[in-house]
Amino acid sequence: MDFSLPELPFPLRTYGPDGHWFREDGVLTGWAGARQDRFVTPTGEALDAAADAPRLLGAPEGDFQLIARVTVGFTGAFDAGTLYVQVGERAWAKLCLEYSPDVATVCTVVTRGHSDDANAFTVEGSSIWLRVSRTGRAFAFHASRDGRRWTFVRLFTLGDEERTGAALVGFMTQSPIGEGCVVTYDHLEFRPEWPADLRDGS
Repeated sequence: MDFSLPELPFPLRTYGPDGHWFREDGVLTGWAGARQDRFVTPTGEALDAAADAPRLLGAPEGDFQLIARVTVGFTGAFDAGTLYVQVGERAWAKLCLEYSPDVATVCTVVTRGHSDDANAFTVEGSSIWLRVSRTGRAFAFHASRDGRRWTFVRLFTLGDEERTGAALVGFMTQSPIGEGCVVTYDHLEFRPEWPADLRDGS
């Protein structure tokens, strides 16, 4: 299903299970159903084709920053709201506000065939600003407690520049072992540029 947000200069479409996405008064809302997730464990077999989570994605051109304040209605371990990037079926990454496993935490997953998993820092409450940026073949993840000063979380690639240029970017909700959760995204912002400095808080 096609979807548009006035803050973003590119159209979005839904992927995976139905996230019941809607926007009202500047707030984007989506739901994860029970045991919905995208993660390919590095200690086991490949991702089950049925393992998926609601995604709302589009394809911005050139350098960019996508920013949102993410709020998660945590009900179970590893419930999360994410900013998400995908360049292939087994090449994607997510920047999460996740209940990991019993405290809200900024964490990241980068999948190149199989997923890794890394926690950054814990969060008081259930909200945090998240930012994903791209230049060329490189992506960067940042998080902020106030939407002004940004903490560098990760710099990475997902493939060659041709594939990266066609990346799908947007939002994903998950509830890997729980019964589902609701996620809201507000203060949405799109900037057509790479951050001037990844580590100076800007």
